[in-house]
Amino acid sequence: MPELPEVETTVAGLRQVLDGAQLTLVEPRRADLRFPFPVDLRQRLTGARITGLGRRAKYGLIDTDRGDTMIFHLGMSGRWRIDPSEVGKHDHLLLETASHRLALNDPRRFGFVHLTPTDALDAYPPFAALGPEPLGDALTADYLAQALEGRAAPIKAMLLDQRIIAGLGNIYVCEALNIARISPTRAAGWISRARLARLVEAIRAVLVAAIAAGGSTLRDYARPDGELGYFAKDWRVYGREGLACPCGGTVKRRVDSGRSTFYCPTCQS
Repeated sequence: MPELPEVETTVAGLRQVLDGAQLTLVEPRRADLRFPFPVDLRQRLTGARITGLGRRAKYGLIDTDRGDTMIFHLGMSGRWRIDPSEVGKHDHLLLETASHRLALNDPRRFGFVHLTPTDALDAYPPFAALGPEPLGDALTADYLAQALEGRAAPIKAMLLDQRIIAGLGNIYVCEALNIARISPTRAAGWISRARLARLVEAIRAVLVAAIAAGGSTLRDYARPDGELGYFAKDWRVYGREGLACPCGGTVKRRVDSGRSTFYCPTCQS
């Protein structure tokens, strides 16, 4: 599933061709993805001018001069294609401007598109309970200490809880915990303030590096320009069971709640 760096990379690619442009065509090519397309998507967006693009957690945001924001989620395998040579059977939404055609491609159809008034974004149900952005100023060791106080659940599970921090996924949580030298199974509420400060810095570092690399190529993910993200070559532990951790130990894998957790028992305690 595309995680925060992949969505950030996607938004950056879309910004280059959409920001300030007017939509001359908006064409849903089927009735639904994971959820139905808004019935009035075509009417509300055709002719609208794009005034900004952004991201909240793992959601992409496309603002328009009509006071509407199109929210998209890439699901398991979704991606935007810029100026495809032909429209494919998995291109389920087309957007056109005077200069470009964009296609939302989603073979598994776990993604979705919603439309909401821009001034009501904070009240959009999936956003209402989200925690702070991991790259924003609100994520601090003090915040984490308060949010995790008394919690006996493993720190990895807490980091994946979008109510604690918005946008973190399995790959980058495994990587950040390794950088911070914290065991994924350690009780979240019993981690010292100093170690939480180290964790905050690790989260930021791994996300910034992944965004700079264009994200990680996992299954079907690719950037809007068709290029593959190459951060996977820098993974420290994720997907590296039996290989060496940078500390010299051996990476192990365990399964927690159906997800693979990669960690190094030598340096993570």
